[in-house]
Amino acid sequence: MERDPCDGKEASPAETSWSPEIQNHWIEAQDSLKRRLVTEDDFTWKLATNTNTATTSALGGGGVCGVLKYVGGVDISFSKDDPSIACGTLVVLDLSTLEVVYNDFSVVRLHIPYVPGFLAFREAPILLELLEKMKNCAHPFYPQLLMVDGNGLLHPRGFGLACHLGVLANLPTIGIGKNLHHVDGLSQSRVRQLLEMKGNLPEDIITLSGDSGSIWGAAMRSTQGSFKPIFISVGHRVSLATAVKIVKMTCKYRVPEPIRQADVRSRDYLRKHQVVQ
Repeated sequence: MERDPCDGKEASPAETSWSPEIQNHWIEAQDSLKRRLVTEDDFTWKLATNTNTATTSALGGGGVCGVLKYVGGVDISFSKDDPSIACGTLVVLDLSTLEVVYNDFSVVRLHIPYVPGFLAFREAPILLELLEKMKNCAHPFYPQLLMVDGNGLLHPRGFGLACHLGVLANLPTIGIGKNLHHVDGLSQSRVRQLLEMKGNLPEDIITLSGDSGSIWGAAMRSTQGSFKPIFISVGHRVSLATAVKIVKMTCKYRVPEPIRQADVRSRDYLRKHQVVQ
């Protein structure tokens, strides 16, 4: 199947067509939501470090209430037999142990096709419903921060799935991409060359600065010996510097553990439960 360079998701050619009127409506919605986007630290927790110091919110430092403890991860898997059947998954990990303390699933039939650059309009409603369900139950493990299997600012319109979810859920979010958006002169070969200049040290990282001088995110080889970087970008209410620190704290393998656990559990759940509720 076709792999879109914008969203890093797979879709059949039949899924990628949609009316210009609908796409114009989506653009207007993205522009409206983007006006509410916060790209700096704006949270009430603090981020503990190995040196027992902490990073606190520049905008909300006066209201700090404890350290970051519960980090969520979301992902969606699709049925191999019927690509319209999807399983949305929300997991929450204890940051100190990286153990899963909560997970929930939703198997649905999607009626909105996949359109490059507009992934959020297909996937966000499923994930928002899982978050809302957990919030309405006043669950004690409700995530203080959410990692999204999808990009944030690193997006052709500067507003990917992680931004979309963050604004609508009013949660600090980080976008994690496995494939690079080819925007503003950024390319796989260019990133590869810059990473190779750093040698083969663990946690190699470079800032993704485009031809315009804009910073879109960061590319990081999260484990020693890994040749494929992950692409980190701001979602909402978290700066890039803080996002990178949190990603480093959660990588046991190439992909941060909240995303990896959501992916593994989503695919496993879908194999066992392909009935749409």
